[in-house]
Amino acid sequence: MKLNELRDNPGATKKRKRVGRGPGSGMGKTAGRGIKGQKSRSGVSIGGYEGGQMPLYQRLPKRGFNKPNRKQYAVINLGLIQKFIDAKKIDAKAAITEDALLESGLIRRKLDGVRVLAKGEVTSKLKIEVTGASKSAVEAVEKAGGSLTVTTAQAAE
Repeated sequence: MKLNELRDNPGATKKRKRVGRGPGSGMGKTAGRGIKGQKSRSGVSIGGYEGGQMPLYQRLPKRGFNKPNRKQYAVINLGLIQKFIDAKKIDAKAAITEDALLESGLIRRKLDGVRVLAKGEVTSKLKIEVTGASKSAVEAVEKAGGSLTVTTAQAAE
């Protein structure tokens, strides 16, 4: 196979429809918009308008609430920590702190702290110190012979 023989799978790509390019194209003159009326013109925002009647999205009650001061954690799974230890990116003998995770590139930024979840297997004996952890994550680390401490100290801002 040569570079000039490379092709996409048949039917994988579709040519875009060029409208308003003369009668021979089959999409000339009105460009498939029909004749006259609001929808035939450009710049129409007809989506939520109901002819002066109160639109549906305004008739329904508001729902939900977003807490303005909520904490946002950098979430990380135990399986990923183990993977980074196997790849020698994290030292398993030293305590694994939030800074160590940041240095290894496992998390991009701390946000309001780091929270560990229990997805994946842990085989090494680890000493982890983070802002938050799920109960199952704590159990999994202790089962492997390590310890997972949850610190209440706030992440440096």
